[in-house]
Amino acid sequence: MEIRSHRFAAEARKALSDEQLQRSLALATDRLSEERNAAFALFPEGEALRDRARQIKLRTLASLDRYLEQFATEFESRGGIVHFAADAHEARKIIVGLVRERDGRVAVKSKSMTNEEIDLNRSLLRAGIEPVETDLGEYIIQISGDRPSHIITPAIHKTREEIADLFQREHGLPRRERHEELTREAREQLRQRFLEADVGITGVNFAVASRGSLVIVENEGNVRLSTSLPRCHIAVMGMEKVIPDLPSLAVFLRILARSATGQKMSSYVSLISGPRGPGEADGPEELHVVVLDNGRSQLLQDPTLHEALLCIRCGACLNVCPVYRHAGGHAYGWVYPGPIGAIINPSLLGHHRAAPLPFASTLCGACRTVCPVRIDIPRLLLAQREKVQGCGRVAPRDWLSRLAEGLVARIFTRVMRSPRLYRAASRGMRVAIRPLEREGRIRWLPGLGSWTHSRDFPAPPRESFRETWARRDA
Repeated sequence: MEIRSHRFAAEARKALSDEQLQRSLALATDRLSEERNAAFALFPEGEALRDRARQIKLRTLASLDRYLEQFATEFESRGGIVHFAADAHEARKIIVGLVRERDGRVAVKSKSMTNEEIDLNRSLLRAGIEPVETDLGEYIIQISGDRPSHIITPAIHKTREEIADLFQREHGLPRRERHEELTREAREQLRQRFLEADVGITGVNFAVASRGSLVIVENEGNVRLSTSLPRCHIAVMGMEKVIPDLPSLAVFLRILARSATGQKMSSYVSLISGPRGPGEADGPEELHVVVLDNGRSQLLQDPTLHEALLCIRCGACLNVCPVYRHAGGHAYGWVYPGPIGAIINPSLLGHHRAAPLPFASTLCGACRTVCPVRIDIPRLLLAQREKVQGCGRVAPRDWLSRLAEGLVARIFTRVMRSPRLYRAASRGMRVAIRPLEREGRIRWLPGLGSWTHSRDFPAPPRESFRETWARRDA
């Protein structure tokens, strides 16, 4: 997968000029945010569970080696096989090797950010193995030759009309437009592929250490087909996905779906604790899990940034982020978009390859407010900015812009320290920008063109609060 994180500004400008994309992003993110807020409004214990979930994850990360060892021991005691992969290359090598050893030709896959992270599909194709995405959103992305743009809804940037045209072209069937008809058409196309598949490949939402169980949540049922019909099931999980026990799982299941889609619970929750046993009607003959590091160990050692490993991939921070809502997911240039991606990507890719991302934030704090495990995303973004600066990388601005920014900061500091200068500057500013006012809004400001390109600036009042108060007393 081509990594384009260094081109954030150019990709964001392209997204801002795409009116259809802007409409799609606004509609989808508004809907997801509203449903998330409504779900928590009817869930009074939700705030306490968020605190508890955070503590569980922090405690687990503090002893991650012990919990991973416990998980591996329990998983293998039930007939599964654990593989540890230091990086994406090793993970791909393990998975492709497992499929080849079984003479696999078709691998059905369920949606997995971790599989996207290791660019698995390309390696499977090179080995002569056909990967078939079975999640509706990922299926749309695959047949269109596109890339996911959201953690939960990968085809968030596509309209129903675009999908209808795509299906007609790819399937050679009469054009259908209703959501139900398009979903049914995709299901009909995919059902035979499940029966043909030699291997099923999935991600993992949680791994329960005390039971050695894999937990996968979904809404479509495709994961259950991917894990039960093929002879071999290969699960890929980031090492941070392990949690201590079933009571801990209950906490996360109650906040994950609410944060992601506004549901009380995902439609399907699968606990997989080994391959098919004697007398069991379904399930794989072999069960493998690939536990991926790929930079997570290094991130875990960072006293500040390790908090990013608490993320449970709900996507809530994307839906409220003003930058993501306008730039879209593709602008981030890699697998993880939005505020959490701006933190994770530099640590996993290297700061030289993702230098602009930590600066792609207003630091408004909306992401921190909705995070189900209360990750302090703005604080982590500042920490990443410091690391980017420390390694000699800066946001993509020329030296003149940086010089001007420093000068403005010094002038601002001087004005804010002097009441007399502050009053004079306020009066001067109101007079200076009055010619730019249109219907109570400022649509362009000198030196702030990037800011006003996608939003209007409120026109200042005709007089300040102090002036109004003084006139009242006069």
